[in-house]
Amino acid sequence: MATLFPKWMNQLPTVAAVAGVCGATAVVCGFWYYATPKFWRVGYQPVQPGGGFNHQLHAGQLGLDCRYCHTNVEKSPEANIPNIATCYGCHRDGALKIFLDPAVPKHEQHVQKTAFIREAYAADKSVTWTRVHKLPDYVRNFPHDAHVNAGVSCYSCHGRIDQMPVVFHSQPLSMSWCLDCHRQPELAVLEDKTMVTDLQYAETKLLERAANGTMEIKKIQEHVLNAPQNCGACHY
Repeated sequence: MATLFPKWMNQLPTVAAVAGVCGATAVVCGFWYYATPKFWRVGYQPVQPGGGFNHQLHAGQLGLDCRYCHTNVEKSPEANIPNIATCYGCHRDGALKIFLDPAVPKHEQHVQKTAFIREAYAADKSVTWTRVHKLPDYVRNFPHDAHVNAGVSCYSCHGRIDQMPVVFHSQPLSMSWCLDCHRQPELAVLEDKTMVTDLQYAETKLLERAANGTMEIKKIQEHVLNAPQNCGACHY
């Protein structure tokens, strides 16, 4: 009597089980990598009006302190962006002659590029910047004042923003990333609050610490005692 199924079909359950395990592993690994902020947020660089605020020029070459524009970072959780009047103070008609020689071709190019600032000021309107760093709605605002006053350098979260012609997302800002820093404050740059906006200094200190394997233990211990790890510290 002929068999209904060939003998090789006895292997089907084993093959199906192996394929199922491999498929499930691939899905988990794919989700673990591609659905995390480290993949889909780091490097985010939206198109901004006028080509974006050039931090490399303003904070890097001209040496503007972060707090010149982000005036509330020491007293408010929110790192406010400047109103149009602050931008207009330097970019009003004729003011650019202080920085750029009108005889240089770049002067006219810069005047045209920043025309949207003068137009917004004349119309008494805000510039519609696209926000780069934004936490989910179920997370409280990142308390910039608490971190700045604790001596956490801007570099710890934003990287060398003074070298960015167009701002991009430097760190994932995920929950695990935040907790890693609260559990191991040596991952951040903790210095005197007067130095928090000196990004080159912060990067140098971090590199020196990594090379020498040393850190200021007393300062780290002082801050780690106050770094919350409970859910209510960040979530509503």
